[in-house]
Amino acid sequence: MLPDWKMHALLTRPQNKSGFKPLPVVIIGNGPSGICLSYLLSGYTPYFKRDSPHPHPILQRKLEEAPDVSILDQDLEYLSEGLEGRSHSPVALLFDTLQRPDTDFGGTAESVLTWWHETDRAIPHLVLGRNAPGGAWHSIEGSMVTLSRGEWMGLPDLPFKDWLKQKRRGLRNNRATAKDIAQYYQHYVMKKGLQKNFRCGTAVTSVRKVSAESISNHGQKDLQENSDSLWNTNEKNTEVFQVDGFFKTVKGDKESFSIYAENVVLATGTYDSPTWLGVKGENLSYVHHQLSALEEAVKDNSIGIMSDPVLIVGAGLTAADAILFAHHCNIPVIHVFRRRVSDPGLIFNQLPKMMYPEYHKVHQMMKEQSADCAGPYECYVSLPEHHVLSFGKDKKCIFQDKNGYQKVYKISMALVLTGSNPNLSFLPNNGIDLAMDSDQPVNPKRNPIDVDPFTYECTQEKGLYALGPLAGDNFVRFVQGGALAVASSLLKKANKNPP
Repeated sequence: MLPDWKMHALLTRPQNKSGFKPLPVVIIGNGPSGICLSYLLSGYTPYFKRDSPHPHPILQRKLEEAPDVSILDQDLEYLSEGLEGRSHSPVALLFDTLQRPDTDFGGTAESVLTWWHETDRAIPHLVLGRNAPGGAWHSIEGSMVTLSRGEWMGLPDLPFKDWLKQKRRGLRNNRATAKDIAQYYQHYVMKKGLQKNFRCGTAVTSVRKVSAESISNHGQKDLQENSDSLWNTNEKNTEVFQVDGFFKTVKGDKESFSIYAENVVLATGTYDSPTWLGVKGENLSYVHHQLSALEEAVKDNSIGIMSDPVLIVGAGLTAADAILFAHHCNIPVIHVFRRRVSDPGLIFNQLPKMMYPEYHKVHQMMKEQSADCAGPYECYVSLPEHHVLSFGKDKKCIFQDKNGYQKVYKISMALVLTGSNPNLSFLPNNGIDLAMDSDQPVNPKRNPIDVDPFTYECTQEKGLYALGPLAGDNFVRFVQGGALAVASSLLKKANKNPP
């Protein structure tokens, strides 16, 4: 990344008032979605590799129809028609199968794509993020193992396995640690020469549309290194997006910025705001909403073998990680969750046992060690089909089962790990107007942002795009198809598609 002094100069230099030009694209969020899109907007262009057999014969025939035309310039709807897989997004399935042709069948066939760096097709852009490139992966405990197979965490034209081999390490059970993933994403940005587009340590506080005329005579403190734009749109935009926020200076102070963009891409993920239960006492100091609180409590010896049990609420993978961590440290656990253990919607019932032995172990504990039935696992009690009624100041917690019976337990601390929601407070009305159901908050699984499936442009706001979990794509291997769709759409707008 840029040194602090140079970053500071870039962030604070006023733009020439007479030569106002909005930036073509601003990407908010520097996780895998933002990195992949920056790669595609930097002129890296995918083509079908001649004589590369694809196991899908219909797709193979379509790819052979125009081998000299970049995938970005082809009809993505036509290419993705008829593809099936683990994503609801046709373009996500397309880009995934081009990069990993038979991965869902355990195969190791090479990508059928070849990449050319066509610098004349690059679109100027900035990627804004709070952390280093990699986004929320830097906030996850480094030793945690990914749910997805390691090779599925990789980005275009730099296989994750190859990078890991250079570090002389292999994958454990085909999976990688969060620390490795975070380092890989940082390495990717440097290796592909994308760092000039990244502004880390920035937080966006507002995105709104304004009249282009009204701002053309105003200076701006901006993040741009260069106000000259290669952007050639067919028509002059009468409105642009104003993106406001702040960045941290060398001294650690906050300084505000405003930049203007013709297009904004939302790629902020969903790690920002943990879900609350909304019950009495949830704001007490011993109730936490992140796994890191347990790790810190163990580290400073405020929790140990002789403590009252730790309450873990939730039946997802983060809750399972907390149980495994506590079990490893011999810390007693009470585990509360609303579903039946046999519920097919429970994530544990969808994971292959051989590939995920540690999560299978948690599932076994949930089944065999309920409060009513002593099992083989010490220091763990499972309370399926229960929910929390309240947290008391005396650290007594009240639960209720499906029949209305209540139980009281004295606990040392509580971890409510029931998922997280995106923080879209920088958008008008928290982005609710952009969602599939505009009466409910944006939620990656139940109510994502409503986007065109082949451009990922928001149906309710032209020029605004959404990527990754915000658009319903929740795995790294599938967020990249969204980036392909956005890049294809922006190239068409920029008139940078070859005839």
